[in-house]
Amino acid sequence: MAPLADLTTFLTASPTPYHAVAEAVGRLRAAGFTEQVETEAWSREPGGRWLVRDGTLLAWWQRADPAPLRVFAAHTDSPTLKVKPHPDAGAAGWRQVAVEVYGGALWNSWLDRDLGLAGRLSRYDGSSALVDVHRPLLRVPQLAIHLDRAVNQGLTLDPQQHLLPVWGLGEPGGFLEFVAAEAGVAIDDVAGHDLVVYDLAPPATLGEAEELFAAGRLDNLVSVHAGLSALLEAQESATVPVLVAFDHEEVGSASATGAAGPLLETVLTRLAGGFDARAEVFAASRALSCDVTHAAHPNYLGHHDPVHRALPNGGPALKVNANQRYATDAPGAAAWARACRDADVPNQVFVSRNTVPCGSTVGPIIATRLGIRTVDVGIPVLSMHSARELCGVDDPAYLVDAATAFLVDPG
Repeated sequence: MAPLADLTTFLTASPTPYHAVAEAVGRLRAAGFTEQVETEAWSREPGGRWLVRDGTLLAWWQRADPAPLRVFAAHTDSPTLKVKPHPDAGAAGWRQVAVEVYGGALWNSWLDRDLGLAGRLSRYDGSSALVDVHRPLLRVPQLAIHLDRAVNQGLTLDPQQHLLPVWGLGEPGGFLEFVAAEAGVAIDDVAGHDLVVYDLAPPATLGEAEELFAAGRLDNLVSVHAGLSALLEAQESATVPVLVAFDHEEVGSASATGAAGPLLETVLTRLAGGFDARAEVFAASRALSCDVTHAAHPNYLGHHDPVHRALPNGGPALKVNANQRYATDAPGAAAWARACRDADVPNQVFVSRNTVPCGSTVGPIIATRLGIRTVDVGIPVLSMHSARELCGVDDPAYLVDAATAFLVDPG
């Protein structure tokens, strides 16, 4: 399958972190990988392995002996609206769903869109069931301009009051019963849920030459897809290629399944031959923190550094920040440049404007926790953290090729 078509399939199958992990596991299983269950003894047999904890995935090629690690790190979560534990709400004859904002979402981008619902239901016995209501179910209606004549001079949204989706008419109630029926789970078995809304518009190319690609959750499933594709291509290397796709990056990574938790350290320590052996292996290892970066916005060029702008279809961008909001240093930049050269992939450099502080990634967390040299990169996108983002059609494939070269690079 062509890279962009395969990415489209992956995005469509992955409305939540749990679905993204399930889709990735299906691909790993088809490629001959086997599961490493956290609660069972660690397998030291050579071959492909994966490990899942909720919305986080680790996958790697197990070698007979420890070797330098090449880690590709991304994240599975995206800004969205998450359903509250008691979801039933409503007023004036409308049935609504109580939600809270997850991550740094562009709130206005969720207005007046046909929204689906997806996530997981947890049963009393500890098992979970995935659910995906992939049809128009919810909508966050905007107030008509006739009732807010100043709206075009500045839209102000109260997330408690103005972001509640409608899902029908009548008295509030019955939402979880509806979701449980969709999942084929008895409502009396449901003890908890993690449910989010998502935009139903399918991924699409646009532009006269169809050189642009629009989709939800490009941040950061485009990177997860690239890391997974690269891992499947890197099995014959002399290194130990590792993919980690964390949950909870958009809310700070401080969780049992986030980059600030111990999960990656535990796995890499085992791959390095244990705690006493890991210092030498970690010192010879590298990590690639991959998250989307800002494309230069033609309507807001004053928000960008005039020299370090990134453009779609110019290849993935190296992300640099003097204050270590990105983990890139000169040796890491050299390793990335070598990977791009070996893969014959164009590349760019992104640095934020001095007056516009940049965000951060899992890169500095990995570097701090593990002492592994880490470099930050990502493909350029417009409308980052919107319900629907925009990138170039060539950049996802460029990222796969460069990431593959990075994972197999023994230098």
